[in-house]
Amino acid sequence: MEIKTQIMDAAQMSRSLARIMHEIIEKNAGLEDLCLIGIKRRGIPMAWRLAENAYRFEGTQIPVGYVDISLYRDDLSEISGLPEASGSQFPMDITGKKVILVDDVIYTGRTARAAIEAIFKQGRPRMLQLAVLIDRGHRELPIKPDYIGKNVPTSHDEFVQVQMMEVDGQDGVYICNIEES
Repeated sequence: MEIKTQIMDAAQMSRSLARIMHEIIEKNAGLEDLCLIGIKRRGIPMAWRLAENAYRFEGTQIPVGYVDISLYRDDLSEISGLPEASGSQFPMDITGKKVILVDDVIYTGRTARAAIEAIFKQGRPRMLQLAVLIDRGHRELPIKPDYIGKNVPTSHDEFVQVQMMEVDGQDGVYICNIEES
């Protein structure tokens, strides 16, 4: 993959995540009965950063968990390799709770759909909302995030790469060209 341009640096990512948490607090009239569930891989550190912001802003610790959607994908034949289930971890019984699903990028909506299915296998939340750092458009399913860090129109020949310190050793968001093989 060839990096075309950087669209967010570490400071911009931090500001976006702070703004998203302020929006979550406002929309939910506080943080009561709320938990964050990160979609495995980069949604997990994003969820933890949002929880840190919640503590900084409101003095409230929000439970954080994660969901592994690999076995819930509807496009398994199109993605490389066989899925490996490494499990999900929910911080509480989610039945009757407000669950904020967290992911780095939304594209077709298939990852979010798979995560929603996995969450409903664990319980029935009172409310399910979606927070993403980047919305690149091109939805194939009727799924719309409630909280968006940045809208980044892309072509199908591009890829949005989010790098997070916890996973990649640095923070940044890049638009990359997909290499033709």
